[in-house]
Amino acid sequence: MTVLNLMTEEGFEVESIQLGKVKVKESQSNDYEKLEKRLNDLGFELIKDTTKVLVEQIKVALIQKIEKGDTDVLLSELAKDMGKNYSVLSKTFSKSEGITIEKYLINLKIEKAKEYIQLNELNFSEIAYSLNYKNSSHLAKQFKMVTGMSMTDYKSLQIDDRKALDKIV
Repeated sequence: MTVLNLMTEEGFEVESIQLGKVKVKESQSNDYEKLEKRLNDLGFELIKDTTKVLVEQIKVALIQKIEKGDTDVLLSELAKDMGKNYSVLSKTFSKSEGITIEKYLINLKIEKAKEYIQLNELNFSEIAYSLNYKNSSHLAKQFKMVTGMSMTDYKSLQIDDRKALDKIV
């Protein structure tokens, strides 16, 4: 809503808006520099570089899958859906972000596990199952590797150090 309101205030005719993407009707009178500054002031970024656009598309697609509970993410399917070769996606993402798509996906799943732990509605096995791990020990190992603490310790500390999924690098 924030981006939509800002775009409208700046005189842009928004055709469609979704996570990470806004499509506007092209116009000669629009001031993109002013829009970019206002977006930056609000913590958003106007992405012009095609590499950054591709990386953002990958992130958005993975975040949407995690948020929908579709954690059986097959990266080859992601590449197919995006109309790209997986090796191109992988190399572009790694070069831009400094981590692999696979590690990024693990980070997303760990943040989702933190959310489940804080909600206290599922036990560790149910969390592992919901995130498409074969067993809870696999999730536990990755959780400790990423956070530096066990899931039990995280639960008992009751800390709120979760990152928004769109802020994970």
